[in-house]
Amino acid sequence: MNAPPPESSLSGAKAHLQALEMLYASAPVNAHYDSRIHLEKAGVSRIEFTVDDRHFHAAGAAHGGLYFKMLDDAAFYAANGMVSDRFLLTTAFNLHFTRPMKEGRAIAEGRWISGKRRVLVADAHIIDASGEECGRGTGTFMRSHIALSGLDGYRLS
Repeated sequence: MNAPPPESSLSGAKAHLQALEMLYASAPVNAHYDSRIHLEKAGVSRIEFTVDDRHFHAAGAAHGGLYFKMLDDAAFYAANGMVSDRFLLTTAFNLHFTRPMKEGRAIAEGRWISGKRRVLVADAHIIDASGEECGRGTGTFMRSHIALSGLDGYRLS
């Protein structure tokens, strides 16, 4: 899904968060998922996505790769919401599966925990269509040498 068109004359944190939403939408990998990110404020993210049988392993539930992708993205964007100049890189991610995900809508919510200078920590959890938690994880993210302003998908209004 595509990010909404930018609002004109946004500034500061709101412009950064909207540019991160556009960056998410521009990532080629996201063409494989029915998902949309919402960044209401720095340090918090919400990804709404659909689980369908394309994501299933042989036993009929979502493969762990889907859990990781959505949890990593939710934690990453919560953390990168705190950093406006550099793209972050995931250096470690600890994932816990708490329930099999079946078909339907789900939400991955991320939250920045600590750090702002070089290393940031954020966590995330997935809630399925029935309101149950399916997984949670914590990631460590490091500032890269990649300027956000140099990425095609990151456009400040």
